[in-house]
Amino acid sequence: MTTEVFGLPVYYKISGSGDKTVVMLQGWGTKCELYDSLAEVISERFRVVQFDFPGFGYSAEPDKPWDVKQYTDFLIAFLKELDISEVIFIAHSFGGRVAIETASRSELPVSIDRMVLMDSAGILPVRTKKSEFRVKRYKIIKKITSLKPVYSMFTDLIDDWRGRQGSEDYKNASPVMKKTLVMAVNYDQTALLSSVKMPVLLVWGDGDTATPLRDAYIMDEKLPDSRLRIIENTGHFSFLEKPDEADRVIMDFLKGGM
Repeated sequence: MTTEVFGLPVYYKISGSGDKTVVMLQGWGTKCELYDSLAEVISERFRVVQFDFPGFGYSAEPDKPWDVKQYTDFLIAFLKELDISEVIFIAHSFGGRVAIETASRSELPVSIDRMVLMDSAGILPVRTKKSEFRVKRYKIIKKITSLKPVYSMFTDLIDDWRGRQGSEDYKNASPVMKKTLVMAVNYDQTALLSSVKMPVLLVWGDGDTATPLRDAYIMDEKLPDSRLRIIENTGHFSFLEKPDEADRVIMDFLKGGM
């Protein structure tokens, strides 16, 4: 199904039924169907809404880069469009950023009952001397290679170098979404965590390198009402790597346990 929010066609689907509605917020660059297996388990007890953020999956891309606050505004408008007034969020990676941003707002037209953050983004990575050196080197090379005389002399080499920079998510993104990703990864939401008052379950892979376990410990410390469940021998997609274990702890939490 599709609907229109902020003038953009948005793809979504609904499964299951129940008194409570679970809305799933996807990770960067994924399609909402990546979460079908988890949604299938949850839909046995709850109404489940899955959708693609603008610029993800089957939904249209914004005409300009959006920051996390704009994605939050979109989410609120999307929930209003579907007439959802009370919600449970299950958010993965980038979706966790939007969930945190939404839950930290003092005035909302929707009530958030509880949240599950799976390998969530939102904490800035630690800057080491080595990483700082790489950033400085990149900026110097970028400045030099942007000079027209230099670029005209070494066009193929420079294009090849540019194509190898950044993460896979960055390299695979459109120009608009590249800028969106840069804004997201440089946005530190640590200070917002104390404003998230509802119960939060943190589900994390102990081998996650995209959003390392350190981030989970920080969130668990800063959130007023949280529990951390570590899924051993898994990475950034812990809920897919060990679905039985992840499904169990998530369903226990959704049914009211911690």
